[in-house]
Amino acid sequence: MTTETPSITTTTDDIGPTWEPVCRYDDLRPECGVAAYLGGGESAVQVAVFRLADGEVLAVQHHDPYSGANVVARGIVGTRGGEPTVAGPIYKQVFSLRTGECLAASGRSPRPGEPTDLATFDVLVRDGVVHLARAR
Repeated sequence: MTTETPSITTTTDDIGPTWEPVCRYDDLRPECGVAAYLGGGESAVQVAVFRLADGEVLAVQHHDPYSGANVVARGIVGTRGGEPTVAGPIYKQVFSLRTGECLAASGRSPRPGEPTDLATFDVLVRDGVVHLARAR
């Protein structure tokens, strides 16, 4: 069985200096996350990239503000009311993969100084390569 790589775009900007290639689309398994670095040096950011069952690709920060660990890509992908989500693998907070909003805090607060929600990243898939832009 062969599948075509969709040309999925969550933004309309052309590829330019603000877009960074992070992986091939075919390297992403549906309903699973992978961690990637965006940027380099001290400004590098760890990002969790998810390919959904319908082929859409979404990206949020890999750093879990509730545990303080870089583990979000290992979370459980699901939905809430049609909204794609990821549940943190340590304390099970549920985050929207579209907005980064924490939808269920599981009775916990983020670590001191950490935000409640996850940063999100614009995603562009072109010619079989997933590109990310800096956090929104």
